[in-house]
Amino acid sequence: MKSEELRILGKGLTAQAIKKRFPDALMYDDSNQDEFDINSQTLTVVSPGIPPSNYLVQNTKNLISDYDLFLDNANVPFNIWISGTNGKTTTTQMCQHLLSQYKSEFGGNIGMPLASLNTDSKIWILESSSFTLHYTSQSNPNLYILLPISEDHISWHGSFEEYKKSKLKPMDNMSDGEVAIIPKEFEDYKTSAKKIVYESSEDLCKIFNIDTNKIKFKEPFLLDAILALSSSVILFDKIDYELINSFVIDKHKVEELYDKKNRLWINDSKATNVDATICAIQSYKDKKIYLILGGDDKGANLIPLFEHLKCHKIEIFSIGSNCEKLLELSSKYNLKNNSCKNLEKAVIDINLKLDEKSVAMLSPAASSLDQFSSYAQRGNSFKELVNRLS
Repeated sequence: MKSEELRILGKGLTAQAIKKRFPDALMYDDSNQDEFDINSQTLTVVSPGIPPSNYLVQNTKNLISDYDLFLDNANVPFNIWISGTNGKTTTTQMCQHLLSQYKSEFGGNIGMPLASLNTDSKIWILESSSFTLHYTSQSNPNLYILLPISEDHISWHGSFEEYKKSKLKPMDNMSDGEVAIIPKEFEDYKTSAKKIVYESSEDLCKIFNIDTNKIKFKEPFLLDAILALSSSVILFDKIDYELINSFVIDKHKVEELYDKKNRLWINDSKATNVDATICAIQSYKDKKIYLILGGDDKGANLIPLFEHLKCHKIEIFSIGSNCEKLLELSSKYNLKNNSCKNLEKAVIDINLKLDEKSVAMLSPAASSLDQFSSYAQRGNSFKELVNRLS
């Protein structure tokens, strides 16, 4: 394809990587949308973060994703797509950790944009967001790993059903001989791929003959590790416990730290949705939990979270833009909620109550962007506040 035969929507990392491959392609975003020819039939690739409601998207006649642009041909490496609501980043990183010895490379939603990956690699491992999958209709993975799905990005997709449809789309074009590892609730989804269905880590261990006693991780990371090991079994019939156990979990994911009084605090700032927070709580369900919730929940239904919280010894400290919503739900479910508005006050208030038998947890079930630049900044601020406690 010639550069002048392509347009690019967006100017972020994905768009810039495509532009590097197609230097003459024209780039558009909201700043120059007046220059955009809505009647053109030119092939137009959209950056994944741009929502379907965007003017440019709605007025493009020939729209594709970067996956369709680069993967819809026979000359790309064997490709693994990994998606789901929580755990896809860790699972992708774990797969790369196991498969790098076979000349794999990872990217997509994390690391290198797809357009920047090396075509000489033997395997591409792609963390695949619902945004990218929404716009993808022509290409497909050779191996699809789907983690459990719960409500997320509702304001972008418009509904939970549309979000789920995006996550299931990769199976539409898969063929006989390709494999999809999917939650059991989707076992009836029509696809030509071989489906391997699971409800729990235990199911996958039975299917792939994996011994959990030899894996150091506990949930929620245990499932990620087992899915990564499953990919190694499928491709190379190999289970390397020593190698998977040498993997180091990213910061801000159920990250334990102790203050000067030897009290346990959990930095789970990356928990930006309900399911992530529920998973984090499960690891400490036998303790009294002082839980910091709140931020931009992106229109998600928080009732499933509160149905779960009511079954545990939990006191809430709410922060962020959905404070009032959290207060109303707390009242409905008879949960004590301290309206702190911001993270600093939450840490100060918890400090007055926390002891060595309980645990304090930042697991917000919401995006950080109402008060922070990223979940990482929120997590780092949390750790700094805890470290300053006397």
